[in-house]
Amino acid sequence: MGVKFVSMGRYLPDKVLTNFDLEKMVDTSDEWIRTRTGIKERRIAPPDMATSDMVTEAARIALDRANLEPRDIDCIIVATITPDNAYPSTACWVQKNLGLKHFPAFDIGAACSGFLYGAIVAKALLESKIVKRVLLSGAETMSRVVNWEDRETCVLFGDGAGVAILELSDDESDILSYNWAADGNLGDLLIQPAGGSRLPPSYETLDKKLHSVSMEGREVFKNAVRWMGESAEKALQDAGLTKDDIDLYVPHQANIRIIESTIKRVGIPREKTVITIDRFANVSAATLPMSLDCAIEEGRLKRGDIVLLNTFGGGFTWGAMVVRW
Repeated sequence: MGVKFVSMGRYLPDKVLTNFDLEKMVDTSDEWIRTRTGIKERRIAPPDMATSDMVTEAARIALDRANLEPRDIDCIIVATITPDNAYPSTACWVQKNLGLKHFPAFDIGAACSGFLYGAIVAKALLESKIVKRVLLSGAETMSRVVNWEDRETCVLFGDGAGVAILELSDDESDILSYNWAADGNLGDLLIQPAGGSRLPPSYETLDKKLHSVSMEGREVFKNAVRWMGESAEKALQDAGLTKDDIDLYVPHQANIRIIESTIKRVGIPREKTVITIDRFANVSAATLPMSLDCAIEEGRLKRGDIVLLNTFGGGFTWGAMVVRW
């Protein structure tokens, strides 16, 4: 039996923030943002919307597409670095929102790699028969953790949620290979410095805007290209496949130059690559599931296709996965 992605769903807030809107907020320009990142616009959640709210809406879409009811789920995993609260977990709030209880619900904090990490955990839970059906989400409200006065970072991120429902299946669908890794020695290169036990909230941390994203862009770029490339090549090798066997490549959407450098290194044509960064910006853990859902909606992803997922995020964390859809 293989692990199957039964259905997908995504939710995006209604508000669209364009590059031209940002021109009025910080010293930047549409041309500067587009040429350096590939981003044209991003979605921004309203003040009364939390991460769990977006996950819940995306979950209902995925459940409906699979002809399932909430009661058919027996595990919820949410990958996020922008939870509703430090605790309870965002997954527990989603469980409540769906009217469910008495089964495991927990979050994964692996930054942009969270959804792929979650898929690996879900695979292990399903294959060990601990659970029967997993609702896995990557979701972020990144607009709450960016410094809107920092033109280097505030232009990069957006809000949204993606959901996948996974279960064991007798058909050919399966996760064929995966790898995941991290290097905490490089953690300071992409970090939200304050808000945890190291630097709890204080007037000083608020004044210094330490509760927002801090990033060394050049180092992030260099490491992302290296580790995404190596992990993609390793996943293909472990699956006994080559780049020519890939029907669709779904990379993390952090920067168009990172995507272009990675596809050049791995040797996958751009026409086989899903690119959503222009519409949604970097939505951290939500980028992979949202991109998969877009590919299905656009008719680019169908049953039996070989899909390569590839990601990189704060930690640093990274990984790749080959899926027979």
